[in-house]
Amino acid sequence: MKKFYWFIFNFLIIAVACYVAVQYIIMDGTHAGFVQMKLMFLSKLSTFWYIVLFIHAATSVVALVIGPLTISRRFREKNISRHRILGRIYMVGILFGGPSGLYLSFYATGGLVGKTGFGLLSIFWMLSAYNAFNRVKNMQIQEHQNWMIRNYSLTFAAVTLRIWLPLFVWLFGLENFELSYAVISWLAWVPNLIMAEVVIKQNLWKSHYQKNNHPDIVKEPT
Repeated sequence: MKKFYWFIFNFLIIAVACYVAVQYIIMDGTHAGFVQMKLMFLSKLSTFWYIVLFIHAATSVVALVIGPLTISRRFREKNISRHRILGRIYMVGILFGGPSGLYLSFYATGGLVGKTGFGLLSIFWMLSAYNAFNRVKNMQIQEHQNWMIRNYSLTFAAVTLRIWLPLFVWLFGLENFELSYAVISWLAWVPNLIMAEVVIKQNLWKSHYQKNNHPDIVKEPT
């Protein structure tokens, strides 16, 4: 069952990465579904907005694809040097994806609620990345791993956004898209962050159990 969930998790990541690559890199991003929906509420989008959107899409998808390897205990233990290299690339993705996402949030559909939701997502995404980087710099490995889990849960909002979006359109129709998008701006990442805290607590409990019941075995939580 665990392998099945892991397969679905990675399948969704690859599907969204391919979608973004086709829509914004291979094809003309101005005709992407997201942009067309945006134009339903804005008469015109500036050239600078399109440039920032491209930067955000390209760098965020890099972080989305690399992320699972940066938080995988198995990969880290067997490929520590590659883990560090991928971690740096991941941070560069956020370095560009975070500020560009914050800029785009000011133009988000859904009024103040939508702008605030996506704005906070970008801010927390950057702050959690900084905390993860700061912890590993100070050799606080366990805290670094916890912050990386939190951070990737926010990166994964790129996936959950695209799960909620068609569901809301199907349930409530395009005529209520602005209201739906305001709700999605929070649903895309708040449940992810809650789940990340659950995973962190489970890992801490497993680590505590192993130390108390198997003191001869030293393992790092995933």
